[in-house]
Amino acid sequence: MPRVLTIDGQSIADDTGCFVIAEVGHNHQGNLETCMEMMKVAKECGADAVKLQKRNNKTFFTRAMYDSPYCSENSYGSTYGEHREALEFDVDQYSKLIEYAKELGIVLFATAFDLESADFLESLHMPLYKIASSDIVNTPLLKKVASYGKPMIVSTGGVSIEDVRRAYETIRPINENFCFLQCTAAYPVQDYKDFNLRVIDTYRREFPDVVIGLSDHESGISMATAAYVLGARVVEKHFTLNRSWKGTDQSFSLAPGGLRRLVRDLRRVHLALGDGVKRPYDVERAPLTKMVKKLVAARDLSAGTRIRETDVIFRVTGRADGMLPYQLDEIVGKTLTRDMAEEECFSPSDVK
Repeated sequence: MPRVLTIDGQSIADDTGCFVIAEVGHNHQGNLETCMEMMKVAKECGADAVKLQKRNNKTFFTRAMYDSPYCSENSYGSTYGEHREALEFDVDQYSKLIEYAKELGIVLFATAFDLESADFLESLHMPLYKIASSDIVNTPLLKKVASYGKPMIVSTGGVSIEDVRRAYETIRPINENFCFLQCTAAYPVQDYKDFNLRVIDTYRREFPDVVIGLSDHESGISMATAAYVLGARVVEKHFTLNRSWKGTDQSFSLAPGGLRRLVRDLRRVHLALGDGVKRPYDVERAPLTKMVKKLVAARDLSAGTRIRETDVIFRVTGRADGMLPYQLDEIVGKTLTRDMAEEECFSPSDVK
């Protein structure tokens, strides 16, 4: 069966453009108005979706980790738990964001990092779910989210192909509408050999019924377009309004200009790949008229002349008509039916 991922009525497949996700994550710094502005700008940049993150921090972390001191320059609280709680939106805030996404005409969804957060998001009727790389081995979470019957996007950073196969075998019997993202779980990826984009080829062979994409942790935009050429049809990129804002993800996130260029380049490469059928294009006619040589008379020739190779030369005439060099054998050895002036173009009707 063909690989197709359907998100909010939009089909994503091998012959479509790229579905672009602006990963806001917690770059909104816990501020609802900032998040809404980021959604608006992401839409203006051409993104198809905005993604947030949802954790139930008290059940996500051990008590010891939740209560541990957190003195980082990126901290929003004196303990790690306080820091994480400051970045979470509650049900009222999510409801406002969902309504705003509808006004903008952009898909809003979130990563469910735990079972409680999955239930929280499902209570809000999320149209789509993300599974983080860290949870591809969390089969209970995979089963729960798959049971909602919503499209799923599953990142595959930091795991083996056996782990990805296990995730496939867990999700596929429950929910056929999901995709895998090749991902390198480094923030950011600094050594380009660690991208291993050819895993996209591997996934496309291993999972012929699954759309493949890229969760891209590069600071730039070139890897996403390369991934599209290899067959990725979903690209997720971290997004911010200001890379100097506080937060561990801000520095390698795309600012609006970068996101706009990424979307532009992905749209262009989709068109540029074409259908694989080699053909001449109308736009090539004028340039080639000035470059392609035609068969012309090497000197004045009289009707009745038996044409020799020395009677024919190749010249650019600036005309669209005329015989091409590969047609030389069609006139050599034949008899000229009319008088021809030097450098006049041959045509098939000139010989017999």
